[in-house]
Amino acid sequence: MTSPIALWPDRPLEDGKKVPALTPYLLPGDDPRPAVLVIPGGGYAGVCVSTEGRPIAEAFNELGFHAFVLIYRTAPDRFPAPLLDGLRAMKIIRGRAEEWKILPHEILACGFSAGGHLAGTLGLIPEEADASCGDAFDGVDPRPDALIMSYPVVSFEPWGHRPSAENYCGTVTEQDVARFSLEKRVTDKTPPIFLWHTVRDQMVPYQNSMALAEAMAKAGRPCEFHLFPYGDHGMLKGVGTADVFSWMKLVPGFWETCRCSGEPDFRERYTHAYQVEAEKKRQAAQEA
Repeated sequence: MTSPIALWPDRPLEDGKKVPALTPYLLPGDDPRPAVLVIPGGGYAGVCVSTEGRPIAEAFNELGFHAFVLIYRTAPDRFPAPLLDGLRAMKIIRGRAEEWKILPHEILACGFSAGGHLAGTLGLIPEEADASCGDAFDGVDPRPDALIMSYPVVSFEPWGHRPSAENYCGTVTEQDVARFSLEKRVTDKTPPIFLWHTVRDQMVPYQNSMALAEAMAKAGRPCEFHLFPYGDHGMLKGVGTADVFSWMKLVPGFWETCRCSGEPDFRERYTHAYQVEAEKKRQAAQEA
């Protein structure tokens, strides 16, 4: 971990003032690695950095990723402030990729609850705000290469999570619902998404994740979706559970699949015929 970095030249960090800032958790060594921007939740009313920030960043370090924790503006600051902070953070990470030993096309965003919505806006609607501020990062692409959305707020429809929508927009209009409900904004540019939720989430209904997964499927975009039967809102890493605990361990496989999707035999591997032949070869090798 290094000290927090101010996101904006005209907003230097001050004692007692935490936003907006980016805290790097960089692994040692000279080999370039993938990176994850960690975006804690808080209903767009605050940022749960102590629970969904540092512990998550350190867990991603254990998986071999550089990590960064974003502290972004929340209510009474409204749109576009949170999106601008997220876009700016992505520009800085990708813009300093060589310096920080990051693979510039392997930068993911991982958000929780309302932070999941913010991560989603970075991947689905980055054009809704301009994070330029007249420096070397202006020309850097801010869109993440993949999204990890943990029990996310997705929809600004009344059933989604209206408190987050109100903190983000103020008065929520029909235009806001259409503009910021991510299930309505999937396109052929939407990056791959890893989604997970719990059926018993009592704050952000699991239908948020289901709606986005269905939209991704209809658009033919890659999406991995895990729906666990038990768990309150804010399950974090799922410590002490036999199932929710697995979500973070599944992320490297998700990202490796995304990376390999362009290989010549990729689609063949996902056919019944291929699997039958592979199993025959495996059994023959065991019996030899």
